[in-house]
Amino acid sequence: MNIRIGFGFDVHAFAEGRALLLGGVRIDHPVGLLGHSDADVLIHAICDALLGAANMRDIGSRFPDSANRYKDIDSKILLQETMSLLRKAGYEIGNIDSTIVAEQPRLNPYIPLMQQTLAKAIEVDEADISIKATTSEKLGFTGRSEGIAAYATVLITRF
Repeated sequence: MNIRIGFGFDVHAFAEGRALLLGGVRIDHPVGLLGHSDADVLIHAICDALLGAANMRDIGSRFPDSANRYKDIDSKILLQETMSLLRKAGYEIGNIDSTIVAEQPRLNPYIPLMQQTLAKAIEVDEADISIKATTSEKLGFTGRSEGIAAYATVLITRF
C-alpha cells in the first residue's frame, strides 16, 4: 500500500457583489470572495492538497484562471474533477483535515453542512472530513477582515 500526504493553502480577498461560498455552502455574509471561479478557499486548499499528495502539481496548473471555462465555476466541480484524476491514478482519500481562518463571519454553525456537502461531492464518509474554523486574533489580512485563508492536509492511499 502506498500512503501519501498533501498540504494545501489558499487565500482570497473579500469583494462586494459576490456570494460567500465555503466548503460548497453559501454563507450568510454581506460580501463574498474575489476570484476567477466562485473563490471557495476551502475547496481550493483541499484540491491543492490532493493534487500535491498525488504529485499532480496544483490547482492553478490544472484549472488555470486564464481559461474561460473556469470563470465563475462551482468549486465543487473542480473538487470532483480532482478526485476523478486521483481515482484514475488509483488513489483514494484516507482523510482530510482543514482549517478556515476568518475573523468574520462566524463559521462553526456551517461546518456540519460543509462536511455533508464535501462528502457527497467526492463520495466519502463525512467522518473522513475534518473542518475547523479559527480567527487570527485580529492579526494580518484575515485579522483586518480583508479576506479568508484556508489550509488543508490530506492523506491518500493507493493499493
